[in-house]
Amino acid sequence: MAMEESFLKSVFYGAIPEEMIFPYPELGREQREHVGLILDGVRGFARKSVDGAAIDAGAALPEAVLAGAREIGLFGLSVPTEYGGAGLGATGVARVVQELAGYDASLAVTVGAHLALGAAGLQHFGTEAQRRRLLPAMARGERIAAFALTEHGAGSDASAMQTRATLDPGGEAWTLDGTKTWVTNGALADVVTVFARTTAFDQRSKPRLTAFLVESGDGMVRGPNEAKLGLRGASTPSIRLERKRVPSENVLGEAGKGFRIAMEVLNGGRLSLAAGCVGMCRRLIRLSVDRVQDRQAFGRAIGEFGMIKDRIARMMCETWALESMVYLTTGMVDAKVPDWSLESALCKVFGSEVAWRVADDALQIFGGAGYVQGHPCERMLRDARANPIFEGTNEVLRSFVALSGMQGPGRKLTEVVRAIREPIKGMGLVYDFAMQRARSTFGRERMNRAHGALRREVVTFEEYVGHFQKSIDKALRRHGKDITEMQYTQRRVADLAMDLYALAAVISRTSRAIERKGEEGARRELELTTCFARAAERRMRAAVAAFDDNDDELRKGIASQGYVDGGYSFDVI
Repeated sequence: MAMEESFLKSVFYGAIPEEMIFPYPELGREQREHVGLILDGVRGFARKSVDGAAIDAGAALPEAVLAGAREIGLFGLSVPTEYGGAGLGATGVARVVQELAGYDASLAVTVGAHLALGAAGLQHFGTEAQRRRLLPAMARGERIAAFALTEHGAGSDASAMQTRATLDPGGEAWTLDGTKTWVTNGALADVVTVFARTTAFDQRSKPRLTAFLVESGDGMVRGPNEAKLGLRGASTPSIRLERKRVPSENVLGEAGKGFRIAMEVLNGGRLSLAAGCVGMCRRLIRLSVDRVQDRQAFGRAIGEFGMIKDRIARMMCETWALESMVYLTTGMVDAKVPDWSLESALCKVFGSEVAWRVADDALQIFGGAGYVQGHPCERMLRDARANPIFEGTNEVLRSFVALSGMQGPGRKLTEVVRAIREPIKGMGLVYDFAMQRARSTFGRERMNRAHGALRREVVTFEEYVGHFQKSIDKALRRHGKDITEMQYTQRRVADLAMDLYALAAVISRTSRAIERKGEEGARRELELTTCFARAAERRMRAAVAAFDDNDDELRKGIASQGYVDGGYSFDVI
């Protein structure tokens, strides 16, 4: 039985709520046909109008591309049909964003940010009057949406936010002042969801943030597009608000409750980013496979050499796992699972790192030809590098996953300690805790719904769920409330959670494939899953061992001395 309304948060307790991941989710026939028609339109439009090299060189999306995107309805994919959109769920939207990213990452980012960030807050937290007034034009792409949270000195640390909103004496409007940076779609947007503090600046306490639907016009000054390493076609300027008046009816949700809105919207943005990573990986694999069969060396195709095959295999196995994670998570969203925050964060972390490795492998396969400016591998490598930074850096998200996941087990330990001090009142709690400990000692949680052909992979998953829970228990007992400062430990926890979620996803997906096609028909899925599982097992074994045997303090000391020395201070002679 699940301990939480989240698959991964339950795994932090050592539980395996397999009813949340089996059967592997899939679209119904009508939805699949609907998405298929949209994908056909995307392919026709992209082949005719989307030139990734030209977009990169021009550092902007041409108006003809934006017009084509409007024409085929890309800006209304997730908008409900009653407001003029296509009404796709999370799975359908992710599939279209994936397709777009295979043609051009900047276009995928533009559409994804409009849907998953800019319009999502309005769609989920807006009033009916706000939705009726703004969503239809957003769905048509006549009003592009953006999301403005980040500031120069406030990225993941919202408490450092400087943008202020002051309510007018009559209560009819707010006045906003401040500058937001890295606003995706900032130069295009007519409606920007802006987050501002509505309490005085005080570093000792968390600010109360409020979300506002800020429409373009007087008081909104847009900076130039940033000259970026990659994603050059995506608009990411700063936006300065100078005594910008915003009517009170444009407050999104409740005043002072904006932080929750920001966090929930970002969950969707991270899934969109991960879906784009799948699209990039698939395109790079296709290019690489063509290359290794065409390029000759020493009298044969380079694809026949073991080291090249190893790269191709790694690219395929990791992309298989990423794709399985993304669509398991979108299936949870569509099934209205209450909490998928950790799952979406890990899809983003895993997706961004896999896309970077795949891009690096592809460029290596192409050699010097891929290193030339304008080559798809060169461009996509630069585009891929943004993903570990956007939507919360991977370092911050690893800490978020670890600390959020450990909250439940940490509270349970605290409650048990308190109950032991008051044995009569806490008898039931102590008994429950003892029974849980007995189960983890003498047995392990089981995954019973996976296909029998995956027995080895299932055993690996079950064993490491047990190791994971014991390692968390050990870390919490060792560090107590200081766990918030133990970032090496947090990273190990997050990496274990990531491999466990990926393993659960591929087991579930492959089980469905075997049930549909039989073991022989699903041979490729089985091989990809086995290969990924073995690599994941090696990583997890090392991570579990490192809770006790590590060089954390040595590394901290080397870094600290480097700060004192001002960098690397050694001379050869």
